[in-house]
Amino acid sequence: MYRELLADARFHELLFAFDRDLAAAARLAGCARCGGVVHSARFRRKPRGAPAGLGAGFDQRLSFCCAADLCRKRATPPSFRFLGRKVFLGAVVVLVSAMRQGAAAARQLSEEFGVSHRTIARWRQWWRSAFTASPFWRVTAAALMPPVDQARLAASLLERFAGDAGAQLIGLLRLLLPISGGAAMQAA
Repeated sequence: MYRELLADARFHELLFAFDRDLAAAARLAGCARCGGVVHSARFRRKPRGAPAGLGAGFDQRLSFCCAADLCRKRATPPSFRFLGRKVFLGAVVVLVSAMRQGAAAARQLSEEFGVSHRTIARWRQWWRSAFTASPFWRVTAAALMPPVDQARLAASLLERFAGDAGAQLIGLLRLLLPISGGAAMQAA
């Protein structure tokens, strides 16, 4: 079920629509430093793991720059599509990390999504070490009862959200927004 979700261009377009909504709110808020008007300062990413058929602009990270000459502060809102500086789309990082483990499964995931075995191992290690050591996770984990099985991250987090696979993934990506980049990531 998750494999079909990752291959569904409509699902990824929905995540892009969520990002545009977050960007619109950031634009309306103006510059966090001086309160000035902000202008679009999109920048290209080269996201891996995206299905064919995505619309124009999907590879752009929505961002803004203050129009005031002496300020020029950049504001990059959180994203449902990108998970920090990771090259693969956030949905791919979450779902491939959550999928069943084992040599045969890893080989199949590697072939399906173009993710090397080493990258999958790095992601799983990131979930178990860097992610669980972050201030963001310490606050989030304290709010989850019963506690999440950290050895099974990201699968154990996905299971906390109700609904079908799409709703679960959107719920988890929404939870991860504070670590998805921009000013929100520095605050987390």
